[in-house]
Amino acid sequence: MSKTVLVISSMAAAMLLACIVAVLKATPGASKARTVTLVGAGDIAECEFNQDRKTARLLGKIPGPVFTLGDSAYPDGTRAQFRECYDPTWGKYKKRTRPAVGDQEYATSGAKPYFDYFRWRAGKPTRGYYSYDRGSWHIVALNSNCEEVGGCDYKSTQGRWLRKDLANHPAKCTLAYFHHPLYASGTTHDSPKVKPFWHILYNHHAEVILSGHVHRYERFARIRPSGERSSARGIRQFIVGTGGKLGGSQKGPDEPRVQAKKIGAPGVLKLELGSGFYRWKFVPVAGRHYTDSGRARCH
Repeated sequence: MSKTVLVISSMAAAMLLACIVAVLKATPGASKARTVTLVGAGDIAECEFNQDRKTARLLGKIPGPVFTLGDSAYPDGTRAQFRECYDPTWGKYKKRTRPAVGDQEYATSGAKPYFDYFRWRAGKPTRGYYSYDRGSWHIVALNSNCEEVGGCDYKSTQGRWLRKDLANHPAKCTLAYFHHPLYASGTTHDSPKVKPFWHILYNHHAEVILSGHVHRYERFARIRPSGERSSARGIRQFIVGTGGKLGGSQKGPDEPRVQAKKIGAPGVLKLELGSGFYRWKFVPVAGRHYTDSGRARCH
């Protein structure tokens, strides 16, 4: 009798364990442990050149949401430029795209063609900022055209929204992207106006910030908003203004905190976001060979 009871108990325990595993797999939180991918760049399409066609081909080979870092359609972000320049290339992946707005888009009043083109994917037209989750990561797209949305400072509408959003999404790993970089090599590309973003993100232990605006690739060491290195708390900035609009000449010295840099390298940044870590790889277009890759853990 005792052996029979033991067998039945073992079977019951096995069935219970199987049920628990099935429930865990079915819960929303269980899927967050998987590694997910983001891919993209900024400063993308101009009808006179074809580098954006080459970078767009890379998107077709890499899965996951596509981020844009502003200045998607040159030179003025008009309806015609989105239709004729951006749409035939990167526009093929619009359903995957979560964009950020640049200053070229605002060359047309209110960046209206940009918001009309991307619709809900770009956030509300009066804001141009929003957030979403990808795997275990919380991701924030911001509008660094501060004068167009009432400022970027701590008490601005966007600053208050950002603080509330991060408080409501206390993820272990957070990534943000917007057009203008806080720091860049040379003497003309720093954007102090976004420092309040950095302070807020730093206070909420963000890991990575992506920016465009400067037409090259730069990877920074982990730094504080003040620019000091900090391996324990610092944020790693990537400048990825390599989507197709080339140029990127530099006036002035190299930024001392830059760990990797390449001018004139069209390509995209591929990010693999895992539970407590991330991997990066700069992927060049066909015929180019520069690349940069690595891995880091979240704070």
